[in-house]
Amino acid sequence: MTDAMMKVAPEVKAVPETMTAAFDEFMEAFEAFKDVNDRRLGEIEQKLTSDVVTRDKLDRINRAMDDQKKVMDQLVLKKARPQLGSFRSGRDELSPEAVEHKAAFDAYVRRGDEAGLRELEAKAMSVGVGADGGYLVPDETDSEIGRRISVVSPMRALSTVRTVSTAVLKKPFATTGLATGWVAETAARPQTNAPQLAELSFPTMELYAMPAATQALLDDAAVDIEAWIAGEVDIVFAEQEGDAFIRGDGINKPKGFLSYAAVADSAWTWGNLGYIATGAAGAWKSTGPADTLVDLIYALKAGHRQNGTFMLNRKVQADIRKFKDADGNYMWRPPASAGQAATLMGFPVAEAEEMPDVAAGSLSIAFGDFRSGYLVVDRAGVRILRDPYSAKPYVLFYTTKRVGGGVQNFEAIKLVKFAVS
Repeated sequence: MTDAMMKVAPEVKAVPETMTAAFDEFMEAFEAFKDVNDRRLGEIEQKLTSDVVTRDKLDRINRAMDDQKKVMDQLVLKKARPQLGSFRSGRDELSPEAVEHKAAFDAYVRRGDEAGLRELEAKAMSVGVGADGGYLVPDETDSEIGRRISVVSPMRALSTVRTVSTAVLKKPFATTGLATGWVAETAARPQTNAPQLAELSFPTMELYAMPAATQALLDDAAVDIEAWIAGEVDIVFAEQEGDAFIRGDGINKPKGFLSYAAVADSAWTWGNLGYIATGAAGAWKSTGPADTLVDLIYALKAGHRQNGTFMLNRKVQADIRKFKDADGNYMWRPPASAGQAATLMGFPVAEAEEMPDVAAGSLSIAFGDFRSGYLVVDRAGVRILRDPYSAKPYVLFYTTKRVGGGVQNFEAIKLVKFAVS
């Protein structure tokens, strides 16, 4: 056994303070990964199997890369989160109505004074306390919550997002495309076939969080209470949304794309998602495993393929990192710079831990034009209901938003199924 093989795989030593430092450590781990994986492939070529020490070291480096990527993700999130006292810094001048709303909202959150918000709603001829309960947060806080959720949730960042004022968005869609044709300037226009329309319905469901605060925090005038609320709910909202957009069953939550019927791509019909089978139950093919990814990419039409993104979890990505093309080049490439996405065969990779691990019949990889394929529907407004009684001495803030989602174009997303067919 060589000295090189005895070296310990790089580990995440400490949390780097800057994105640049974290990125440098990640690239260092990737170079070590390539060296060890090349050795593993050489051993397989010579002995038809790889040394257990080599495999163990490769697995440790893979885990170290995943850990380092988590560190970079945390730094990106930290950068998106302002300090509690700096939420308003650098903000454009607010309108008098917005300033009045902010002051009234601040009084309600800090002291439970509802008079200002009730007066505003009376002026607007609207009712803020209804079946949902609570009061609408200021528009700036609403926008800030949405912006930070997009940083955490890959599906929200990749999908089309529509804001509506009703409980349900209904969208007609031409399943056969629009009827078109070429004609001369003065020629008669021939009658075209009537388009086949499908109505897609996207109901919004209630998502809630209940952060708690001490009265001392609420009494501290130096603390920007809007920033505190946004910071408390963004992660939990993003985690719940991300799970629902991928595997939600549509019952009291959005319908995730993995919950739709999946059929072999050769038998694809509207209303289903097409999949490419790996050819082995719960595994990649023993020879040419990357062929499945090539077939997956070209299962999409060219218009969607150019906007394609891979979506998979870290474990599946760890397997794919080992793949090489016919010229010996690694098909998975690390981010070009800090804060960017890794690429697979030239297409960006979005990590989503809600995607399933490899198992018999699992749909563990998605590739598609998610902006065309998936629609996120936000009902305008985030509501807050102050509760100083249920958990004394803490004050609870029952925070709700209504969100829905579902597939809007079944041609734009394709899957990999780990099955024989």
